[in-house]
Amino acid sequence: MQFSEKDLNQLKAKGMSPESVTRQLSNFESGFPFLNIVKAASIGDGITALDEDSAEEYALAYDRESKGRRIVKFTPASGAATRMFKHLFEYLNGTCDMTPAVKEFFSEIKSFSFWSLLEAVAEKQGWDIEELLKKKEYKTVLELLLTPLGLNYGSMPKGLLEFHSYKAETRTPLEEHFVEGVTYAKGNEDTVRLHFTVSPEHLESFRELSTELSERYKKTHGISVETEFSVQKPKTDTIAVEEDLTPFRDDDGGMLFRPGGHGALIENLNDLDAEIVFLKNIDNVVCDRFKRDTYLYKQALGGLLLDYERKIHLYMDLLEHEDSMTSDLIEEMNNFVEEQLCVLPYDRPANREENIYWLRQKLNRPIRVCGMVKNEGEPGGGPFWVINEDHSISLQIVEQAQIDSSNEVKATILKGSTHFNPVDLVCSIRDYRGEPFNLENFVDHKAGFITKKTRNGRPIVAQERPGLWNGAMSDWNTIFVEVPVSTFNPVKSVNDLLKEAHQPDPATVL
Repeated sequence: MQFSEKDLNQLKAKGMSPESVTRQLSNFESGFPFLNIVKAASIGDGITALDEDSAEEYALAYDRESKGRRIVKFTPASGAATRMFKHLFEYLNGTCDMTPAVKEFFSEIKSFSFWSLLEAVAEKQGWDIEELLKKKEYKTVLELLLTPLGLNYGSMPKGLLEFHSYKAETRTPLEEHFVEGVTYAKGNEDTVRLHFTVSPEHLESFRELSTELSERYKKTHGISVETEFSVQKPKTDTIAVEEDLTPFRDDDGGMLFRPGGHGALIENLNDLDAEIVFLKNIDNVVCDRFKRDTYLYKQALGGLLLDYERKIHLYMDLLEHEDSMTSDLIEEMNNFVEEQLCVLPYDRPANREENIYWLRQKLNRPIRVCGMVKNEGEPGGGPFWVINEDHSISLQIVEQAQIDSSNEVKATILKGSTHFNPVDLVCSIRDYRGEPFNLENFVDHKAGFITKKTRNGRPIVAQERPGLWNGAMSDWNTIFVEVPVSTFNPVKSVNDLLKEAHQPDPATVL
């Protein structure tokens, strides 16, 4: 494609090269290949199961061995709450009647932690919220909740909504991540470091609340909490095209670019000054009385990570002295890579030099320990054994869209999968010398997604980068561990806040 001067100026302003956009355009033509799944990972075959005693041992090891390490809790938090209120917006806009979900919302409205805020904003506007409910003037109530006439929750990020009520306070997901971080993410200098990726328009609101929380935690608990925020970089956006695969242009003639999806955050993760990173979504939080499992298994995953990291770093140190490597030691390393890291070569390297080179390639990589929960019908990715481009087989988190469901064999493998990815990761992102990995070197760029969207009523074809815990971490060393389903309590719909995990005992305060 020939770029005009206006196009080149647009790319320069976004920090993008013409070559990168040309590659994106070629992706539309070639498409992204399905992943070649071999089988679903299961307990004893790619997934480790920890009993509670083992979990507690690893948790204690993490508490002991993580001291002095630079730990960061990394939380994608840019998601808007719009989809959380989808059924309420549909009722408000007249596109649906009183569905069971809408009825449940209004029958339990006083159980939501934002009830007192809704009462206050209604009173400020001259309304009696109780009277509105009695008269079934539900659309007025929703306007006060969702629109700029009131709380404007429909346009806010999930991280800043009131989620949980306690005797003396209410908490947003942002604060619940503060509470979690204090428990398992305290690193060197006795400092809790939290990093949130947010949308630019909400950056200041996040900063204001986090500053207030940091000051409060320092004063009341004597704990130093440092928060950092970042946004998806403009250079990670992806170009959108017409149905004939030519660049879509807006009325001003400019090319249309869209955010590249959560896979773009690999650059934000790469920018962290960290050794150990806990990764978890913003809406997967619970009230205090349900946090025990979260704390135990987060620390257990951390302890398991440090155990693998120690072994891998020891092997990498030994590989520095290639001449003194015995055949028994090489065989021990081969077995570790195949049996513990679940990386199976297409064929064992033919000679000593090739074997040592292969070991270096497979050992000297970022490490992630991923919690997996039993599949209870949740949509999304799961753990599979996958054939890679170099013909090795390894563990990957695979989205359903990456599997060719028209292939009977692959569809059967998918149907038989037993576990689900709740986005519960602990990562080691420095090498055996203590140097940070360049995480962009471990991305499978062929693991993106093509989607159909609309722009001002016109159809467009869009592209997403390889997902953060999918293709963006494709070439990491990966360990899957079963964690209790009690550690997975996302809030996809506002009515999820009525579930027990989000309804605390009012008498219980941290």
